[in-house]
Amino acid sequence: MVGQREAEFVAESFDILPGWAADDHVAAFAAFRRCAHRELEKPYRSGTLGVPADAFSEAFAGARNAGDLDAETARTFFEHHFRPFLVKPEGGTGFVTGFYEPEARASRVRSEQYRFPVYCRPDDLIELDDTARPASFDPSYRFARRDGDLVREYFDRAAIERGALAGRGLEIAWLADRIDLFFIHIQGAARLRMVGGGTLRITYAAKSGHPFTGIGRVLADMGEIPLAQVTMQSIRAWLTANPERHDEILWQNRSFIFFREAAVDDETAGPVAAAKVPLTAGRSIAVDRILHTFATPFYVVSPTLNAFGGEGFRRLMIAQDTGSAIIGPARGDLFAGSGKAAGEIAGVIRNAADFHMLVPKTCAERFR
Repeated sequence: MVGQREAEFVAESFDILPGWAADDHVAAFAAFRRCAHRELEKPYRSGTLGVPADAFSEAFAGARNAGDLDAETARTFFEHHFRPFLVKPEGGTGFVTGFYEPEARASRVRSEQYRFPVYCRPDDLIELDDTARPASFDPSYRFARRDGDLVREYFDRAAIERGALAGRGLEIAWLADRIDLFFIHIQGAARLRMVGGGTLRITYAAKSGHPFTGIGRVLADMGEIPLAQVTMQSIRAWLTANPERHDEILWQNRSFIFFREAAVDDETAGPVAAAKVPLTAGRSIAVDRILHTFATPFYVVSPTLNAFGGEGFRRLMIAQDTGSAIIGPARGDLFAGSGKAAGEIAGVIRNAADFHMLVPKTCAERFR
């Protein structure tokens, strides 16, 4: 028995995975090796589906000790250390969306033009576990507010945008466009091109604790955008055309994100995400961190996904991030990169996909 299963696992062989031999395993290996080095600092938490973090020890050591690999040796590395299993979720197939690192102009000081704040984590925001969470709270709440001896829900998006945190010196930077800031919250990171020069990277630090509500679904339910046409681009276009309704729509997503500053050490790498390594465009995937263990490789196959170029999507991805909307054993968010072009890719990804999970061979028998 593998934890509390929410899926069936079907044993496979690498030679039946569509397009496996033609994939760029060197790129996937480079992303995996970042996790191998990070694991030396702090081991990853085991997911509940049954892949323990220590099962990666042999593969991590091999990745750290390996030199530069060519295509054949990179493919052989994964075939030696892992065994593939098709993840069959209850009630249907897998599903992928896309995310990216936005770029926006920003200022360190508030002005008439730059008036929408990016906040750092407040000092009265506390993390909850099952012992500290009040019985009146939804079990999904991981953050709250300490108010003397009481634990209360934290201020939600509406309260914060009305000024609940004003005057506390929490502003990291100020943006000129409220829509840009909202999508930065959705993505959880951004590169800010600062007035006066320089680049500031911000990345997720914490959130208010309220459940995430996708405004695309809200707009579809209201009849504003047909569900089949909901993309990041169509949502942005609707918001741009309806500025007088921003409060009505945006405040329905009560979840609010707090950020921290992060250096841009490598312009070619993505932000440091939940697995504490820089994301790799086209190779990093966000997964349900409750179920899955970070660093798990997933070979994702989606014949209808063409946004990355070519016909269909068949790539080995490494689990290196998570997200509020990423729930389930075969649900993933594909990292498309940084900037506007990456946003054009990420914004249209809403595709059925098969998830072939690569399980370390040391624990593969648990899934048979």
